[in-house]
Amino acid sequence: MSDHKSTPASEAAKPSNFLRAIVERDLAAGTYDQRPFGGSPGDAAHHAAGQPDPARVRLRFPPEPNGYLHVGHAKSICLNFGLARDFGGVCHLRFDDTNPEKEEQEYVDAIEEMVHWLGWDWNAFGTPHLYFASNYFDFMYRAAEHLIERGLAYVDEQTADEMRANRGDFTTPGTDSPFRGRTPQENLARFREMRDGQHADGAMVLRAKIDMASPNINLRDPAIYRIRRATHHNTGDKWCIYPMYTYAHPIEDALERITHSICTLEFEDQRPFYDWLLERLAEGGLLSHPLPKQYEFGRLNLSYVITSKRKLKQLVDEKHVEGWDDPRMPTLAGMRRRGYTPAAIRKMADDSGASKTNIWLDYSVLDIAQRDDLDPQVARAMAVIDPLPLKLTNYADVFGSGHEPCHAPVHPHHPEMGQRQFSLGPALWIERDDFAEVPPKGFFRLFPGNKVRLKYGVVVECTGCEKDANGHITAVTATIVPDTKSGTPGADAIKVKGVITWVGAHDAVATELRLFDRLFTEAQPDAGGRDYLTVLNPASKRVVQGYVEPSLAGAPAETRVQFERHGYFITDRVDHRADAPVFNRITGLKDSWGK
Repeated sequence: MSDHKSTPASEAAKPSNFLRAIVERDLAAGTYDQRPFGGSPGDAAHHAAGQPDPARVRLRFPPEPNGYLHVGHAKSICLNFGLARDFGGVCHLRFDDTNPEKEEQEYVDAIEEMVHWLGWDWNAFGTPHLYFASNYFDFMYRAAEHLIERGLAYVDEQTADEMRANRGDFTTPGTDSPFRGRTPQENLARFREMRDGQHADGAMVLRAKIDMASPNINLRDPAIYRIRRATHHNTGDKWCIYPMYTYAHPIEDALERITHSICTLEFEDQRPFYDWLLERLAEGGLLSHPLPKQYEFGRLNLSYVITSKRKLKQLVDEKHVEGWDDPRMPTLAGMRRRGYTPAAIRKMADDSGASKTNIWLDYSVLDIAQRDDLDPQVARAMAVIDPLPLKLTNYADVFGSGHEPCHAPVHPHHPEMGQRQFSLGPALWIERDDFAEVPPKGFFRLFPGNKVRLKYGVVVECTGCEKDANGHITAVTATIVPDTKSGTPGADAIKVKGVITWVGAHDAVATELRLFDRLFTEAQPDAGGRDYLTVLNPASKRVVQGYVEPSLAGAPAETRVQFERHGYFITDRVDHRADAPVFNRITGLKDSWGK
């Protein structure tokens, strides 16, 4: 089965939350009705002319291209794109690429791919709304010079340690920089020297001039430009100074005519600077009203994962995992390869709502959403993960020398999906734990003298087992009980308590099975500053050689299936080949973590 074909547009209306209420309020009040529309973003002239914006609301998803998107980003993606869809607007995909030392084109491409994979699109009103912060570097530079000319920014040549010490803390006001009193002309000349590469990296920064005694430390003259000689993925070596994220982001929002700038709670303390900067630029005629407003919501945290891109990159770089798309990773690329569907991820994100507090969800919530999505639609099959031979010693007496055909529904609740075909033979594969020479209490599967049904096949009676020289069991022996083949008259005359799955040795498809589990053993791997590498789960990946029924021969990559008794699996999108199949376990039939 390929990825779920339903699109976000087909999903049911979502329950209200405080963000939806804000959008509804602004639409009712006509807050943004007169936003001009025309030309491309990036120049103030386009804010003063043009027709009203056809989009009722504009939102944006603004990732930094310094890593792969993870499950936490899915929440923001679904929230922003979903609100835009529901209110007749558009959501921009914008790359906040202001830090060239950590950003790569690989990450840009991967982010675009994952937003599309989740089911969203940034095309609207006949225009692709794909933007880069670096598209606005010229405007940002002009805006910085404007602030300098108005005495609202200055070049500071203190060291980083001096700036940190003079910033103060929550109980102590900051101390003015000795460079704070420079004239606008002096600051402008110094800033242009920074731009022209006349000073070393880190030698000085441009700071906004606000209030060193502000109780909000973010308003104590925040840095807005720094010197960095680094080749940029988009602008090459044009610039050796780059804007800080907190300076660039509000400008990007304004130039793109964003109405509601939705971000996570850690940016709440930055909102006063967001508003300060946009108002100052509007006062100077560089931007026009109405200006964007920032709103914060609680981020989505999932137990047993980490979502710090720095830490995820460490896992990749130090080869604790096999890449950003390792199926154990909480990246969307990893989750896709693991077999999670976009619909299940969207449901988890939507069901978690939007609130002013951070949300913790147990990992089982994702697995429940995944099982709910897959159960109604994926084909069933039998597989043996820990193979043990079963020899039917009287097979020839019952069925002769041929293979006895059997069949089963592709899906038990969808007869229109047809039947799958396989066959019995004298040699089968069964699960090793379906046999016990000395059975524990309540064990109803194979043990000497007990009868079980081979699912979709026949009833067999266990007669014993074979062992090697070391006493290890190498095969189980049994006899077929005549006239018990499933679907034939009288087949149920023999009552048994146990039913086991199997595959015929003659038509089984040899398969590599990758059994994935949670990457960490602790629900909050880095809680309290703990070294998360110390709680890596050594059993997070187990590779076994097993067998699957012949209905899966030749299955293409990214085929999902439910292996009866074992759970949901997918053929690996990278390593699987028709002649060398590889199945990844997505999730079990029920949550068994810690049991």
